[in-house]
Amino acid sequence: MLSSLISNGQPPTYDRSEPVVPWWSFTKTVLGATALSLVRDGLIGLDDAIPDQRFTLRQLLRHEAGLADYGELAEYHAAVSTSESAWSSDEMMQRLDGARLRYSPGTGWRYSNVGYMLVGMLIERLTDLKLDDAVSQRALNPLGLSNVRFAKTRADLQTTHPASTSNYDPAWVYHGLLIGPLSQAAVFLDRLLSGDLLPTNLLQQMQAARTLGGAIPGRPWTTAGYGLGVMQGSIDGGFTLCGHTGCGPGSVIAVYRGCDGDTSACCAAFQANASEGAVEAFIAEQLIRVLRQGAETV
Repeated sequence: MLSSLISNGQPPTYDRSEPVVPWWSFTKTVLGATALSLVRDGLIGLDDAIPDQRFTLRQLLRHEAGLADYGELAEYHAAVSTSESAWSSDEMMQRLDGARLRYSPGTGWRYSNVGYMLVGMLIERLTDLKLDDAVSQRALNPLGLSNVRFAKTRADLQTTHPASTSNYDPAWVYHGLLIGPLSQAAVFLDRLLSGDLLPTNLLQQMQAARTLGGAIPGRPWTTAGYGLGVMQGSIDGGFTLCGHTGCGPGSVIAVYRGCDGDTSACCAAFQANASEGAVEAFIAEQLIRVLRQGAETV
């Protein structure tokens, strides 16, 4: 398993030979931070309705907008498994009947990659920039990240960790798929949640999670929830972790941060042919160890 650990804001030294990995759904956290930078700058309010839609930005970021997800389509999984080229976004939405809301916004919860595709479109609309440029200018560059970019072609993914993916078309990730060194994912989350990008009130709202239930079999969570682009849950020991897990063909990434008093720790882990629970459990173990050591030295 590849891993990267940050303790009390001291990141590991970035090695340019470090393998690049797909960030899968950790990309949602980066998109969420980018969208919240628009709120910070007064370009939209969290509770403003998205233009031409019935739901707000907050509902979109927290998967409360009423949207379905293309992961529900059997033909999507069949096409991915045979390495077909991705459908256009219009075809995907037509197959999914994606414009039809499955519940009234704010009254339920349903994980939706489509929602984050709409987040990306909103970012482009409000910044008048391509998503790549908006994310770089508003999130990646301000937090000092390097060698992180969107994968656009199969060839882009061939430059990532050899065991991370097969002949997969990254266009299947309709909200965009970031690729970069694992250490940079840890740096991004640690600096984001330390307040290096967003003001305190927006960080608090980002981490105000909708509780989704209790323990999840095979995963380390005793309670689980979802905030604005972040997964958040409690683990044994009384610690709360915030971050995101992502998975795609052949690999899993998870990036989480926890705090205990003045001690903070952030861990990113990536493994091929692993379950989400196995990677999350590894991270939970690492963070518990560091946070307990910090408490013992106070």
